[in-house]
Amino acid sequence: MFDVNDDAKTGFRRVEVLTGPGRRRRWSAEEKAQIVAETLAPDARVSEVARRWQICPQQVFGWRRQARIGEAVPSSKPEDGVSAAFVPIVASGLAPMKAPISATAAVIEIKLAGAVVRVVSGTDVALLSEVLRAVRASSSSA
Repeated sequence: MFDVNDDAKTGFRRVEVLTGPGRRRRWSAEEKAQIVAETLAPDARVSEVARRWQICPQQVFGWRRQARIGEAVPSSKPEDGVSAAFVPIVASGLAPMKAPISATAAVIEIKLAGAVVRVVSGTDVALLSEVLRAVRASSSSA
């Protein structure tokens, strides 16, 4: 005895129509920058921006991470007149640094908040303290 289901002879029972964007879309650098810039606006939620662009939030977080490490550049044209940018650390009222580090000088490297501070013997302690405080403060405000 054969138990064969002849569904092919009866025709279709249900048809699914897939709408929306297809898979493996390609995003230009400008589109990525625009999406990332939208998520950096005050009170913006990544999930809402992703839903509006019909992409998953994880993709947007990946683009934001790439922008942070310099692989992608956020849009330079702000929508509300405020743009996100890096601010250089400037020490005011201090003496300029001494001669460049020689290859034989003893060097201590301090890695703090994504910054590397190289300290050579004879460095002014007050200057070093101020630089480390500035680096720590810049990381907590980001």
